[in-house]
Parts: sequence; C-alpha cells; structure tokens
Amino acid sequence: MTTFQVPQRMNFSTVAPKVFKAVLALDSAARDGLDPVLLELVQIRASQVNRCAYCIDYHTSDARKAGESEERIYQLSAWEESSLFTEKERAALALTEAVTLLREGVSDEVYGEAAKHFGESELAQLIALIFTVNAWNRMNVTTRKTPGTQ
Repeated sequence: MTTFQVPQRMNFSTVAPKVFKAVLALDSAARDGLDPVLLELVQIRASQVNRCAYCIDYHTSDARKAGESEERIYQLSAWEESSLFTEKERAALALTEAVTLLREGVSDEVYGEAAKHFGESELAQLIALIFTVNAWNRMNVTTRKTPGTQ
C-alpha cells in the first residue's frame, strides 16, 4: 500500500514559540478538574469535526492511555446513533459540536442539557477545553502538522 505524505508547512512551535507556549498554558488550565476520558472524547470529536489528522491521532492515543475502549473511539464520529455514550458524555459532545461549528451559535437546548450534567465551574472548564482544542486544530490544520510527530 502506498501512502501519500502531506507536507508540513511550518513548525509552529519553532516559528512562534511565545504563542505556542501560551496555548500550552491555556490547554493545561482548561483540563483542570475534567474527567480524563471525557476530556479526550471531546478533543477527538472536535478534531474530527475540524478534520485535524494530527489531533485525532494524538488524542486517540491519549484516550487509550486514559482507559478508553477502541469500540467507543471508533463510534465517536457517530455518537448520536451510538448507545455507548452516557447522557453526560452526549451533552458534552453536543456542546463540543455546537461550539466548534458555531453555525447558529450554541442553542439554549444544547447549553441547558450540558448545564444539567456539569456544575457551573466544570461547565466553564469544558467550554475552555473546547475552544482550546479548536485553537490547536486550527494551528495544526493550517500548518499541516504531520500525524505521528511531536
């Protein structure tokens, strides 16, 4: 099987180290208090929506390390049709898609469902995680960061 190598445009961390370090700090702060498995599910799903191959590769590996099953990782792209995700996870994934896409904003229904499952502080952390993974996705898609590299 022959694979196609997508050429990386730049090494963002080398070219803009202050910005990269700031996003790393934001990422660290956004993770505080969130369940490690849920955190990875959210990051994988946002990365799928944004078509960020590097981030999908990175976060599926981290999800496995956090104890996530292969079956749930495989079904994540179709989470709405899957019975493998809890109501809390479904609320987080719906919020992830709404914040990531922002087509019509985040509906009261999606926000309210998330607020039912997450306390205000945890919900704020979840929102921060979602916009942080979106920053990573945009950085890595734009620069064509190669999956499997650090």
